[in-house]
Amino acid sequence: MDLKTAILIGPSGCGKGTQAVMLKEYLEKNDPERKTLHLQTGAKVREFIQGDSYVQKKVKKEQEDGVLMAAFLPIVMWGELFIEQVTGNDHILCDGFPRRAEESPLLHSAFEFLERKNPTVISFEIDDEVIIDRLVNGRKRFDDTPETVAQRLQWFRRDVSLSIRFFEEHPYYTVAHINGDQSAEAVHNDILKALDI
Repeated sequence: MDLKTAILIGPSGCGKGTQAVMLKEYLEKNDPERKTLHLQTGAKVREFIQGDSYVQKKVKKEQEDGVLMAAFLPIVMWGELFIEQVTGNDHILCDGFPRRAEESPLLHSAFEFLERKNPTVISFEIDDEVIIDRLVNGRKRFDDTPETVAQRLQWFRRDVSLSIRFFEEHPYYTVAHINGDQSAEAVHNDILKALDI
């Protein structure tokens, strides 16, 4: 199997975390000689805000208030994940990043440096009403209130769409728009087709 590089992008509650885990398990089962890296900035942020520094406390407070994190922080976080974990012979799953337009060219520079060929962007398409219902009624995060979910969706539609456009317009990438409002198995199969596996 060729090395796979997948960028999973979608709003909170679209199922991208579940799909990243399913894809990781599939790759590990079908290409056991290689490691599959599931790089999650969300998990890194949750770990980060448990700390006691001024910046960590400030980020935690802003998260509780539904404020978008300062632009430099996610770049530092996923940059560290690349530095610490990539060996050069692993499948890479980027879960939930990039999120801002300015992150996309920086991620591209990382992929060029790492000599990753033909990355695939998986863009999860799902209606806002479905997201709100999933997050508020199935509430897993402390900040999953109707107000903060609506804020996150507004930010996603405004900012993350610019990241997706960057990849759509760049010949280096394939962008697959996947219907996220179907069974997990159906979404998984659509992702496998998009990745040509």
